Amino acid sequence: MNFFRRFMIGRYGPDHLNTALIVVAVLFGLIGRTARLSSLFVFSYLPLFLALFRMLSRNIPARRAENDRFLRFYWPIRTKVVGRVKNLSLRIKSRKTHKFFRCPSCRNLLRIPRGKGKVQVTCPKCGERFIKKT
Repeated sequence: MNFFRRFMIGRYGPDHLNTALIVVAVLFGLIGRTARLSSLFVFSYLPLFLALFRMLSRNIPARRAENDRFLRFYWPIRTKVVGRVKNLSLRIKSRKTHKFFRCPSCRNLLRIPRGKGKVQVTCPKCGERFIKKT
């Protein structure tokens, strides 16, 4: 293990772009294998070799700049997807005890307890007031 630690000193190592390249390589490999497309299976080695090259590279500023460019593209997509998954899981967990509404002006998601009849709801984000039946 010490040999590997000494070998990696001064090298870039793994990052988000490397992880994405490895995932793409695995997906291409699986699709190429299941669809019996040998060209796609062979093409799956390209992102794998690129990820390995990036991990073992000693040009750390260049690899960091590449990763920053990738994250500028990837991070907004990831945060939207994670936010939607969290909202969906919250709605599924508390669907028996709460009802969910969207504010008519700002589209903020609001959670109201069930069984309270008609209630006046005030949006905490924009202050809009509206009446909903729970």
